[in-house]
Parts: sequence; structure tokens; C-alpha cells
Amino acid sequence: MTRLRVIFMGTPDFAVPTLEALIAEPQFDVVCVVTQPDRGVGRGQQIAHSPVKQAALAHGIPIFQPTKMKVPETRESLASYTPDVAVVAAYGRILPPSILEIPRYGCINLHASLLPRHRGAAPIAYAIWKGDKETGVGIMRMEEGLDTGPVYAEARLPIEDFDTTGTLTVKLAQSGAKALVTALPRICRGELAARPQAREGVTHSPPLAKAEGQLDVTKTAAELERQVRAMQPWPVASLTLGANKVLVGKAHVVAMSGPPGEVLHADKHGVVVACGEGALALDEVQLPGKKMIPAAAWVNGRGVAVGAKFA
Repeated sequence: MTRLRVIFMGTPDFAVPTLEALIAEPQFDVVCVVTQPDRGVGRGQQIAHSPVKQAALAHGIPIFQPTKMKVPETRESLASYTPDVAVVAAYGRILPPSILEIPRYGCINLHASLLPRHRGAAPIAYAIWKGDKETGVGIMRMEEGLDTGPVYAEARLPIEDFDTTGTLTVKLAQSGAKALVTALPRICRGELAARPQAREGVTHSPPLAKAEGQLDVTKTAAELERQVRAMQPWPVASLTLGANKVLVGKAHVVAMSGPPGEVLHADKHGVVVACGEGALALDEVQLPGKKMIPAAAWVNGRGVAVGAKFA
């Protein structure tokens, strides 16, 4: 059996199950792993490897971390591996035509949404935030546009009422890995036809910024509850109380009403904040310089009381 020579391109935790699944299958030979350059993290800016690089190191696979994709040196390095196919999962960079044309069977992308909905860098968070009832992964052929290529296969998953971006990422990563290793041999044998994406229903999910975590109390409580879940584990939703930014780790909707932003209830059960429609019960909060705590503990510490006003 001739093994397929695979270049794998990915960076975060989401991509690791797919890399591991490819390595585990004898029909694939992962000849190189491409991931983003090491970066400083935390206050000390200590250099850290990406999760994908850590996995590649554990398996002794050659690693390539280009700083520029359009230079001849990058193309030459990748072409030297004579790949049959490239598998891309949350690599974090758009590939130019000079790279897309290298693999014999093209570049196949695992995207964490049901395309054409939520094209872009943060599809999982936006699926929760926008109130989608289901999501999934799409296996698509890459082209110059951002997540615009035709789709070979999909795997669908329901979005549970308790799902956060963190929990849903884990589920989609596992589902996507299984779907990818099943579809890839068929794609390379020409047994799977790719269907063009629909022109209707296109939405975009740009990278999240810290500002997206700010909750607008004039919106409905249902919208804000979804936003809280979408912003977990990063950048974490927040409200402003006086001069303090209060992070909201967990919340739920309650049937109360009042002027938006006003604290309607504050006791051992938590803190309830009026919204544009309904009210949001804060279950877990974090004050500046502190750890995430139950909102009831905040009340007990006299940090907030009925009548206080959030912005």
C-alpha cells in the first residue's frame, strides 16, 4: 500500500486531534508539520510552543515555522517534501496560490462551521453567540478566498444550552478528526465530489478581540447569556460597575425586569441584572486582580447590592 504523504498545517488545541488521527492511520505519512512561530505568552513573555508543535515534537515529525508565506523560500521548503496532500486545521494564516498548488491533491481544510455560515477565524464562538441550534465541521478544498472553497463532507453537532466556546471546541475537534481521516483517502482517490458553497446565508466570524467581551445591558438577557458562553474561555464577558471591570464567567436568564443595568436582586443565589428584555443572573464573577468566584460570595463581601448600576 502506497502511503499518502501529508503536510499538516495547524496551530491551536483544536488542530491536535486531527494531527494525532492522521499519525495513527497507517495509510498516511505525515512528512512535515507546519505551525505558527513560537511566541511569548503571559506577563513574562516566555516563549511557548503551539499545541500542534508540542504534538509534532512528541512524535518526532519535522517542523516548519515560516514567518512569511509568500516568499520563495517557504514554497521551496514545502515542495521539498513532495506532498500528496496538505491538511489544514486552524493554521491561522491564509495560504497564497504558490502554496496551494504544491500538493498533488491540493490543500484540504477542516473548518469548524457549516459553511457558508461563519467563515473566518472564530466560527465556534459566533455559532454560540448568534444563537445557532447546531454547528459542525466542513471538509473543504482550499482556494484563494477565505473559507470559500467547495465542500467535500460535513459532520453536524447540536449546540447544547450549556455549551461554551471551550466545550464546543473540544467536541468539534474530535468530530472533525474522525470526519477528516474518513474523507481524505476518498478525496485523494477521486471518490468524493466537492459541492460549491451556497451563495445565500454567508456570514463571517472575524477574530475575537477583548472589546467583544463587553456586555451591552440594553440587549436582551438571552443575547447576553449566549455572549457569556461564547466568550469562554477568552476573552471572557464583562460588565462595568463604577470604575471596575467585572468579568462574568457564567450566567443564566431569569424572568425579571427593570431599568437596564440595574441590580434587581443580590443574595446567596447570586446577582440579577436587568437587561433590555428580561434579566441576567450572574453566577460567577471575577473582580480586577482576583480569581473567578461565585457571585453570591461577592454579595457576601458587600461588593454589590440591590440598586447598583452596571454599564
